[in-house]
Amino acid sequence: MNQNAEASQPCAFLWDESYLWGLMAFEALRSARLPFDLIRSADVRAGNLDNYAMLFVPGGWASNKLKALGDAGVREVRRFVENGGNYLGFCGGAGLATIDGMGLLNINRVPTKHRVPSFSGKARFSLKAHSIWTGTSEADFHVWWPSQLSIADPAVHVLATYAEALPGSYSSDLNVGDVLKYHGSWSALEQSYGINLDPDRLKGQPAVVEGRCGRGKVMLSLVHFDTPDDAGGRTVLEKLWEYLAGAAPVKCDAVEERNVSYSTPMHSYVSDLTGAAESLLAFGERHFLWFCRNRFILQWRRGIRGLEYCTLHGMIRAVAEYPDNVCSGDPFVNGRLQCIRDMFLAFKEDAERLLLHERLELQNGHMITYDKTDDPQVKALRSKLFTNSKSYGGQFKELLDKIDELIFYLLRSTRKTNLV
Repeated sequence: MNQNAEASQPCAFLWDESYLWGLMAFEALRSARLPFDLIRSADVRAGNLDNYAMLFVPGGWASNKLKALGDAGVREVRRFVENGGNYLGFCGGAGLATIDGMGLLNINRVPTKHRVPSFSGKARFSLKAHSIWTGTSEADFHVWWPSQLSIADPAVHVLATYAEALPGSYSSDLNVGDVLKYHGSWSALEQSYGINLDPDRLKGQPAVVEGRCGRGKVMLSLVHFDTPDDAGGRTVLEKLWEYLAGAAPVKCDAVEERNVSYSTPMHSYVSDLTGAAESLLAFGERHFLWFCRNRFILQWRRGIRGLEYCTLHGMIRAVAEYPDNVCSGDPFVNGRLQCIRDMFLAFKEDAERLLLHERLELQNGHMITYDKTDDPQVKALRSKLFTNSKSYGGQFKELLDKIDELIFYLLRSTRKTNLV
């Protein structure tokens, strides 16, 4: 527990630059009835971490999280942990704590060219004895395009390593089970794709680690224990909260439930938004560019920026889950909804044009990636919508930040917090 002050709350959940991964974690923690308060980087810079026993950072681009915190925020996180606060990071939140992030642990991320950069789905893990695995009946969990960690510091303990990829997982857009059954080898596919694909390259690699930064515990996980409808992941989440925050699931009558009553007529802006988001999702499906893997995540063909599209769809759907709030006449909500609707409708038209051109490129046998194509129309549309960066940018990022600000406002308005 933080030694600067007696922590009054178990967990601060850092929302910034998490987007879809933040929503996924929010739902998993709420479903598990684990206590947390949503905070932003400004709250960190203001010193509010002293109210908590643990800081939780979900997935997302670590570099963008670092920028959001800024130097002052990083100093506050380090002070919090060094003085006895605990840190838990999933995926991007794990990368944030490495040497090229905040440096909470003396570990590095493996360079992209040496990783299996596009692995996703369920894998089996080898677990080392630790209280967080208590009650875990099997060691099969989900990862979603994780980084990889390189550890030379003996003070950092590896709690889980990759054992094997399960048949339903994917490497890029290739189903692992199908490739192993009918193709047998990854070498020719790796040459064709130009990246590492063989999930056996992950065997023995660290997936969950723990170390110390001053008096605080730091636990980093490339495993998404917050994957929806994952009973095993939920068990581990509960143990993580017990171990790092000293908290157990709260009683049913102590939880503020999400408002899911749809008796109020849907706001016209929300209706326009959700209709357009479903239309864009259907556009990609009918052109055989992606399909749904779960309620949050798509599987897309190589060369398509599928994560961006499923992020927008998931976040717009989340706005629609607060009908009473968005129909309340709140001027902030109304103004933001109109702005988002107008931005998204313009984005959607260009996105569908881009997707069709990308589909034709693939149909003509051209290998494309997120940043490589010979088609000038594809290049121009990609630059406008996303920029050429692998991280989020362009009109997509502008739209995403508008939606994100609204969702945070709606989520905070439905939860108790000592920050408002």
